[in-house]
Amino acid sequence: MSHVMSTYARQPLAFTRGEGVFLIDAAGKRYLDALAGVAVVSVGHCHPKLSRAIADQAANLIHTSNIFNITLQEKLAERLCAISGMDNVFFCNSGCEANEAAIKLARLYGHKKGIEVPTIIVTEKSFHGRTMATLTATGSRKVQAGFEPLLAGFARVPYDDVAAIRQVAANNQSVVAMLVEPITGEGGIHIPGDDYLRELRAICDQHGWLFMLDEVQTGIGRTGKWFGHQHSGIRPDVMPLAKGLGGGVPIGACLAAGPAASLFQPGKHGSTFGGNPLACAAALAVLDIIEEERLLDNVAKAGAYLLARLRDELAAVAGVSQIRGRGLMIGIELDRNCGELVGLALERGLIINVTADNVVRLVPPLAFTTEHADLLASTLVPLIRTFLETPARTAA
Repeated sequence: MSHVMSTYARQPLAFTRGEGVFLIDAAGKRYLDALAGVAVVSVGHCHPKLSRAIADQAANLIHTSNIFNITLQEKLAERLCAISGMDNVFFCNSGCEANEAAIKLARLYGHKKGIEVPTIIVTEKSFHGRTMATLTATGSRKVQAGFEPLLAGFARVPYDDVAAIRQVAANNQSVVAMLVEPITGEGGIHIPGDDYLRELRAICDQHGWLFMLDEVQTGIGRTGKWFGHQHSGIRPDVMPLAKGLGGGVPIGACLAAGPAASLFQPGKHGSTFGGNPLACAAALAVLDIIEEERLLDNVAKAGAYLLARLRDELAAVAGVSQIRGRGLMIGIELDRNCGELVGLALERGLIINVTADNVVRLVPPLAFTTEHADLLASTLVPLIRTFLETPARTAA
């Protein structure tokens, strides 16, 4: 009997080592990792520079609390603001905490404007976390079910639908902010139209709303730029980060700019562990590795190569609805539930994930090369073909 709470449908497998884009189990079998701990292991497993930075910092100082100045936190905040154009950073431990901070900023912003019940526009197919505020913001009844009553103060619209947002603006004077993913992650790797984020930025400017972009999954190089919104040439007012920032060490961050940057004052928010020396040392090493090894360029190249190969080899396969992607964030949507592909892939030494029930999600480490992409495709494409051609699995 396990004494761990049953909150995960775990695969019957445990790994003992990691090497770059591979994981190794207790029997010595190697697996190509196209999941990266769900977009977390950004620079690969056990990168020597990251491992050394963690070990050196652990031997020196792990934690002091935010009662005191933390030099590495100041350094990391400066680096993040330099690559993002944002003004300041609140550090926490996870993506949902970063999104909680964003939601609190929006409510504080609204109350300062005299709005009694500030409203945040969120979207369908979104995922922002599993705390009460973030699961309310999340556009999935599956995530919310059983945790009612949900929180007030959210208005939901379809993703990639500017007209719906304009309609809310015309009928709801309590809106103070918008919280959107540049690309949906858990919702199935949906990429909006080219002008979507630019139009949302313009609407927020027009109405005096905070434009908040959840970059927890798209940030830190996942799409081939530091942040997903940089493909659109705009800047948000608030930007939650996590996942790939620590390369596997838990750290979250909520960046702010303009009016949002001065909202939090002492006593308004906090975190016991957030931005401690160990986590900041890891994040600084991750940023160094991405820059030194030109991983943003690699993501753009390897991602485009993998996307093209998957589209070419699966184009005529009945049951493949669409293949979407940007950088190393790729989704293969099938016309039926395909969760069993995860176990079938593991048998063949490949780690994938299925999200939204019918989308194979590929978010490998940023060091994934075209050679790794070839290995992935040569394993996954036949697997999907066989899965879709088997009569017993064709019920939609």
